[in-house]
Amino acid sequence: MRTELLLIGGASGVGKTTAALALHEHLKREHVMHAVIEGDYLDLAEPAPHEHFSAAGLAERNLAAVWGNYRELGYRRLVLTNTVSVLFAADLAAAMGDEPRVTAVLLRADVSAVAARLAGRPESIDAEADSEASARSGSHLDGAAGNDVHRLDTDGLSPDQVADRLRAIVGW
Repeated sequence: MRTELLLIGGASGVGKTTAALALHEHLKREHVMHAVIEGDYLDLAEPAPHEHFSAAGLAERNLAAVWGNYRELGYRRLVLTNTVSVLFAADLAAAMGDEPRVTAVLLRADVSAVAARLAGRPESIDAEADSEASARSGSHLDGAAGNDVHRLDTDGLSPDQVADRLRAIVGW
């Protein structure tokens, strides 16, 4: 079976992690072998790795290492969430080292829905500023993502409904 990579991207507050976890539960109930990686944690450090030239590509190197471990155990499906993942699909696929079939999905949500979600996060110090930054990021991602990237609006959808739509898109 060819390796498959589902990239879930989108601005803060659109539901990337929640959707990935809901998808995980759906696949788990049906005993579909898969792995989920929260891409934001592949290079989360202080000081930021990009401040050091020698750490360039740290997220990709870490993905290669982690995916290599999963692949060795027989995994062939990976769900990867990261804000900008849909813009770097080729780099992320290359890091996996096994030429996966890539499906990229950009999650989107209304500004008011994002604001409500971000306001409920414990790490949000300034929910208004976070909402504004998310809106700018979402607009940038939508404009920069190619026509091969699927767009999925999460407004009014439960996490299970988003997971169902992701499954339909990826064909799992």
